[in-house]
Amino acid sequence: MNTDALEFALLKAERRVLEMQTKLHCWATDDRGRRFDDLFNLVADPAFLLVAWGRVRGNRGARSAGLDGQTARSVEDGQGVGVFLDEVRRPRWCGHSDNGSMTLRSSRRPDGCSA
Repeated sequence: MNTDALEFALLKAERRVLEMQTKLHCWATDDRGRRFDDLFNLVADPAFLLVAWGRVRGNRGARSAGLDGQTARSVEDGQGVGVFLDEVRRPRWCGHSDNGSMTLRSSRRPDGCSA
């Protein structure tokens, strides 16, 4: 994805995320007891991930490696932002818990410690 295409996609994503945040805010203020049970799908939404990427890429820590040992620049120069975010979207399921729900694997840092 070239820089201009990424910037345009980011602008569209920011608009979509703001619209969804506005809806969620209205629903929450209208019904203080409302539960939002399906937030995983919202967090894994491509627009939300792209906005999060833009925020991470724009902050001072962008030059520091994350838990996976990659910097924002290494992602952009290597596999590309689109491929990286597609990988982030895929859940890492490790199996069923006692109550029948799926559980996510914890992230591991390069030194082997839990995130």
